[in-house]
Amino acid sequence: MIDRSAWMSILARASAEDMESKLSGVPPLPVHRVIRGPEIGLTMLRGRAGGDGAAFNLGEATVTRCSVSLGDGTLGHCWRLGRDRRAAELAATLDAALQQESLRPTLVEAVIEPLRATQAEAAALTARRAAATEVRFATLATMR
Repeated sequence: MIDRSAWMSILARASAEDMESKLSGVPPLPVHRVIRGPEIGLTMLRGRAGGDGAAFNLGEATVTRCSVSLGDGTLGHCWRLGRDRRAAELAATLDAALQQESLRPTLVEAVIEPLRATQAEAAALTARRAAATEVRFATLATMR
């Protein structure tokens, strides 16, 4: 079964439209109360030269965060890149709902798995496009 870090990774990358379209065929999400946000801010991106060099500040990125509470006190959170307040609130609500044992199987099947498949397909397409631009320098050496 899927764990929380996996579904949060999927939800943080999904658009509000994608999440809403997947939710159209399931019972409504539980009523929630917004605890914090959704609010937009900045976070510092850090990098390392060569992956193991000294850390340096690469730049800033816009993030949106939201925290919600269900009626039974279950908390859901979301931090995501960008400025999409609706997506942050929806992802936080889904996070809280997915923590409910009774709702998890339905939501995983109807929302999380289709989103995961869509994201995997997009990543594979990006990888194929990048591979098509690969230059093999070894073949240039044999042409001399």
